[in-house]
Amino acid sequence: QGTVSNVFNRPGLVSDQLRERVEEAARSLGYRGPDPRGRLLRAGRVNAIGVVTVGPLNCFFDDQYTRLFLSGVARACEARGAGISLVSAVDDEIAAWNIRTALVDGFILNCLNEGNMLVELAKKRGLPFVAVDFPVGPGFDVVRIDDYRGARDAAQHLLDLGHRHFAVFTFETEKEVRVGFVDDVRAERASFEVVRRRLSGYRDAFRAAGLPPQPVFETGSEFDGVRTGVDAVLAANPDTTAFVCASDRVALQVIAYLQSLGRKVPEDYSVVGFDDIEEAASSNPPLTTIHQPAIGKGEAAVELILGDKPDGAGGRVVELPIELVNGASTAPPRKG
Repeated sequence: QGTVSNVFNRPGLVSDQLRERVEEAARSLGYRGPDPRGRLLRAGRVNAIGVVTVGPLNCFFDDQYTRLFLSGVARACEARGAGISLVSAVDDEIAAWNIRTALVDGFILNCLNEGNMLVELAKKRGLPFVAVDFPVGPGFDVVRIDDYRGARDAAQHLLDLGHRHFAVFTFETEKEVRVGFVDDVRAERASFEVVRRRLSGYRDAFRAAGLPPQPVFETGSEFDGVRTGVDAVLAANPDTTAFVCASDRVALQVIAYLQSLGRKVPEDYSVVGFDDIEEAASSNPPLTTIHQPAIGKGEAAVELILGDKPDGAGGRVVELPIELVNGASTAPPRKG
């Protein structure tokens, strides 16, 4: 067994003559080499991390922010010689099966709503996991940013420019998108922590400036929802001068639609985003946004799983810095 193992795994340790004899015997028996599953069982380690999304697998590639996050995961895994397993949890049945059967050393739970069953499934597996951007209670590792402060900074930037009539556009507040205006009850009950904190930051900035509540519209992340939102907001409040968007993807779609209507950004309307995806800097005009280190989030999550763990590790919180990127999509409000 040891000789065969050396031939397939460490051929430099055996002579050419012996290696040829073993390989010839293997061919005659139809033996293709040691089963990696047996090696994994003996080692007790797979050397791979499962990255979980609540959407279908294409979400990892279609969403610009998620691509950056996954790039950070890949960089950190590659530096440690580890691999990545992409895990879809698009519904509870699929989630249960994928979490129970995934051959990984730990999970990164990305962009999940509070109380999601995936947390319980990950706990039952007994593997380490890291929650990204949502709370899982004491004793568990989390990577996050201060979404509240980022949103408040974005709104304050527009307030400082002199804007007083806003529309807030958010991606989905629940797993199922409902395109339409969002009242306070729906905003406060949003199952996504990121949405709740960003909407709270916008609202508090407006309140501190002495403004009445500003309209909030749930667009989802698709262009049709954004177009519906722009039309609805401008019909309800023609005095609107600024769009505050909870993601760059939504913000860029708002700009594209306004431009299709013959409106200019920022001369007619200011638009601010959140995330600082790659397309933000190359858009026309370049987008004013809140930069968050999406790549750094992925790297930090991997380190919490694969890095050295101090005694009693657990409940570690890594909060990464954010900052306003002042692009060219915001300016003082139009006159008249």
